[in-house]
Amino acid sequence: MINNIPFYKDEKVAIFIDGSNLYSASRALDFDIDYKALLEWMASNGRLVRAFYYTALIDEQEYSPIRPLVDWLDYNGYSMVTKPTKEFTDSQGRKKIKGNMDIELAIDMMEMADKVDHILLFSGDGDFRRLIEAVQRKSVRVTVVSTIKSTPPMVSDDLRRQADHFLDLDVLAPYIQRDSSTSAQSEHDFNVETL
Repeated sequence: MINNIPFYKDEKVAIFIDGSNLYSASRALDFDIDYKALLEWMASNGRLVRAFYYTALIDEQEYSPIRPLVDWLDYNGYSMVTKPTKEFTDSQGRKKIKGNMDIELAIDMMEMADKVDHILLFSGDGDFRRLIEAVQRKSVRVTVVSTIKSTPPMVSDDLRRQADHFLDLDVLAPYIQRDSSTSAQSEHDFNVETL
């Protein structure tokens, strides 16, 4: 049990990671995530059914700094959900890039809700509040993982209130933080500044 969140060895668990949101939260706390350690931590606390990772990719670039991370995750136990970003011009004539993965995450979570007992959502996005409420009506416990230790907090207050449990990323960090002194983890050294 971590931070008063009960995990049961026989419960089926799914992880949903909003890639850009988790990246921003971990950067705000000044640590890098070891995604292999994250899977191992979750598997040690329950029966991990699936780990989803959502991110948008810029298609036009010859080299995307997030591509090595996406490929590594895809080969190492994560179900990757990606889509190309869209470029548009706003009302002031400025070029903007849009890459929202909320719909994809919501559809996958609703589909998995009948197959699991507990969902961990790695995001602080308040847009997911109604999604969590819908999943809870299917008798699934939901833990939101983000942080209130940053300035400003990276999690919506509405999302925290809706969740069955809130786990601050800062508390989880000792279990999933990348050890920069270990060369064996060099496959995690990705430049994901574009997130």
